[in-house]
Amino acid sequence: MSEDRPVGIVLVSHSAQVAAAVAELAKGLAGGAGGIPVAPAGGTEGGGLGTSAELISAAAASVDRGAGVAVLTDLGSAVLTVKALLAEGDELPEGTRLVDAPFVEGAVAAVVTATAGGDLDAVEAAAAEAYSYRKL
Repeated sequence: MSEDRPVGIVLVSHSAQVAAAVAELAKGLAGGAGGIPVAPAGGTEGGGLGTSAELISAAAASVDRGAGVAVLTDLGSAVLTVKALLAEGDELPEGTRLVDAPFVEGAVAAVVTATAGGDLDAVEAAAAEAYSYRKL
């Protein structure tokens, strides 16, 4: 990554509050995220629970700096919505990747790795590796 081309990160949740809180947590634990573009995409346009293709597309466009966009999701239909957007081919920026990772731990790992200069492959690997984190 060059300083002007970080990986963008989108956090998709069924709840706008959850997406925003996880984004804030991840950036905070990454020391403020040093200019890494992170966007929450939670809930529906009307503020209800659910997922919105429009909000996801807008969030991805807002964080795209040309180095790829990592999208992490919370639950099943969020995954399906992102997969549908990817299948359409023109709804998300080129280089957008759905990352299979736990939502909170994966988001933190993704933002920390992007902040350290990791490319999209490194961000995806770090987020996915969060599945192996043990708490006991």
